[in-house]
Amino acid sequence: MQNLEFLMLPFLTLSKSNSILAFMEQTESKTLKKILKVAAKEFLKHGFKDASLREIVKKAGVTTGAFYGYFKSKEELFDALVKEHADTVLKIYDDVLEEFQKLSFEKQRASMESFSSVGIHRMFEYVWNHKEPFHLIASASAGTRYENFIGDITKRDLNSTENFYGVLESVGKKVERVDILIEEMVIKSTFSLFFELILKDLPKEEVERGLSQLFDFYRGGWNNLMHFAE
Repeated sequence: MQNLEFLMLPFLTLSKSNSILAFMEQTESKTLKKILKVAAKEFLKHGFKDASLREIVKKAGVTTGAFYGYFKSKEELFDALVKEHADTVLKIYDDVLEEFQKLSFEKQRASMESFSSVGIHRMFEYVWNHKEPFHLIASASAGTRYENFIGDITKRDLNSTENFYGVLESVGKKVERVDILIEEMVIKSTFSLFFELILKDLPKEEVERGLSQLFDFYRGGWNNLMHFAE
């Protein structure tokens, strides 16, 4: 029996070590979640600039040293809350645009509205299911690289419009270009309203109806401005 216990000792020791590691990982996970939860509340309440790192650490119940074991700065902490979500929305936009730009001119003209609807719907569903990070971006990101998030989407849309002008010209179509300042203002205001409407405390069906009306209005005005000369 003693020999058996001796032979089993390494396995018992390994099992105990694994249990300790699992406990430590679980504790670290809880600590990280606590920091992120407290930080989100502080950023939403005070904004990134005025949120106190000392207050976040205090309310999370961790030491400053423990905090810096997870994050190097307040900027990195804010990143942890919003980066994945901001990147995902931009990727949704880029993926739909890439699919659209692979089409011929005829197919682009025929499917422009449907591709636009698909992209908007995908973005809507993601933002709707991850509201808190976008509340942070919309109302608490001043002083971070995310304060220009709407501007980043606007630049993408401006570039896609410019590419479409190029496609038109490549097939001999003439189009009266929209003034770049008007174009930028229309796109930026539309996406600003897109996020504002989703983040309002409204039922999903009402938000969907509002977005449908918003983009019908947007596309109607756009088609009228960017009319095609035969």
